[in-house]
Amino acid sequence: QVQLVDSGGGLVQAGGSLSLSCAASGLTFSNYHMGWFRQAPGKEREFVAAITWSGGSTIYADSVKGRFTISRDNAKNTAYLQMNSLKPEDTAVYYCAAGRSIGPLFRMVGAYEYWGQGAQVTVSS
Repeated sequence: QVQLVDSGGGLVQAGGSLSLSCAASGLTFSNYHMGWFRQAPGKEREFVAAITWSGGSTIYADSVKGRFTISRDNAKNTAYLQMNSLKPEDTAVYYCAAGRSIGPLFRMVGAYEYWGQGAQVTVSS
């Protein structure tokens, strides 16, 4: 079956960096667009970043633009999220997601078919 395994979360001070990985199995990874979302306590899951199946295009939420970088390695079936200049408001559980027929709906939770289990990111002030 399809599995997405998120890893790399942790605790970091404000201004620090963390890198998340999403290892996929059970699907043809290069056929899927990949996204990262996050959910803070008491809040809805929100879009962070997405990358097309080829890696040729990326989009970001305004709140992370210039600080986060999404990438993928189709040979390794893995997507990444490099997070720099972290802020306390970035604290959340981060989820990777895979979707095949997303169209223009990269920012929509419902556009993705498969989800990772989540990785906790905590940024202290």
